[in-house]
Amino acid sequence: MKITGISGSPNIGGNNERIIDLALGMAEEKGFETGKIFISQLEVSPCTDCGACRNGRECSIDDDMAGIYETLETSDAFIVSSPVFFGCVSAQLKALFDRSVLLRRNGFLLKGKVGGAVAIGGSRNGGQEFTIHAIHSWMHIHGMVVVGDMAHFGGIAVKPVDSDEEGLKTVRDTVEMVCGTLSRFK
Repeated sequence: MKITGISGSPNIGGNNERIIDLALGMAEEKGFETGKIFISQLEVSPCTDCGACRNGRECSIDDDMAGIYETLETSDAFIVSSPVFFGCVSAQLKALFDRSVLLRRNGFLLKGKVGGAVAIGGSRNGGQEFTIHAIHSWMHIHGMVVVGDMAHFGGIAVKPVDSDEEGLKTVRDTVEMVCGTLSRFK
């Protein structure tokens, strides 16, 4: 079974990518296949609501979403991480979320997949819960099975994440819940 980590940060090598690498390392240790979507290395344009995806499995925008659709569709679970940008997910991650409507309109292709969320803010109370709520909303709209960290909503960390032991514990707990929940489907 495959768990894909999605970093919604536009920053290459930043906190979100390090968290996703940590999460996927944990999943690999448990025997899961893993994959990555690092938005910092991809071009994902915003949805234009042209309606092309209502009539088939093609998006009219020519960018990296074609490969992302395939990765989303072939994954069994997701760990999605976003920086807090003005109390919500990054614009880049929101564009990916909006464009994923193609998968919903063509048979709810993410339905039943497991998802966990991580948010990284500039302070302990830096908007992480609102950001996780936005990620969870995306998951719920697709009919996914959403898990938290056994305390609240998911991984809530403060940058720099490498020195945030409390935050890293919530991330690890979220990854444990994603892996444990996905294992029940084997």
